[in-house]
Amino acid sequence: MSEERRQVLVIEDDHDLAKAVADLLDDEGFDVTMCHDGESGLAEGIRGRYDVIVLDVMLPKRNGFSVCLDLREAGVHTPLLMLTAKDGELDEVEGLEVGADDFLRKPFERSILVARIHALLRRHDRERPQPLNVGALSLDPLSRRVMSHGTEVTLTPREFALLEYLMNRAGVSLAKSDILEAVWGSAFDGDPNIVEVYIGYLRRKIDAAGAASIIRTVRGVGYSIRAD
Repeated sequence: MSEERRQVLVIEDDHDLAKAVADLLDDEGFDVTMCHDGESGLAEGIRGRYDVIVLDVMLPKRNGFSVCLDLREAGVHTPLLMLTAKDGELDEVEGLEVGADDFLRKPFERSILVARIHALLRRHDRERPQPLNVGALSLDPLSRRVMSHGTEVTLTPREFALLEYLMNRAGVSLAKSDILEAVWGSAFDGDPNIVEVYIGYLRRKIDAAGAASIIRTVRGVGYSIRAD
């Protein structure tokens, strides 16, 4: 049985270069999707499930830094190789700040591009977060899919982050203050009862009708997720 081909998204406005990169990667055993501007690239990056994204800095409609930042804020942690035609370190500094994983300056050797992509994949595979399971509830951090009792559940980014935090600590009683800091951040200055509100949202989405909630209230402490 042949190995499944890896999926690569190339976001590059130079059509000739994008085609050359796509042909090269196809020869290397990748399936390639191309976008030629920042807006369509961002939409495809959020919608699709890719193993690597190759992203040019200078793009029409939305530059590569903006695309990378919005991908990361949308919860897309796909390894990202940023292409730049500029000299100096400023692109790399800004790219690191918005979440890029590696950089390659134009013009580049074909063999270097392929080597960088394979290196990103190896590193990502070593760091790949494993799916989480608690009873009839499962969460895949990579695909961002949540299944409860055999049915896929649609969560908002905040609900997903809260459920992932709870499931990573299944069986542990977690203080509301710790949950608030981990999921909303230490700079959050709103009503701390927001934790209770979102726990309610999750319970309505993931619990089986008529069954006790998998998210238990721990009196005087906070919450714990457990299957027993």
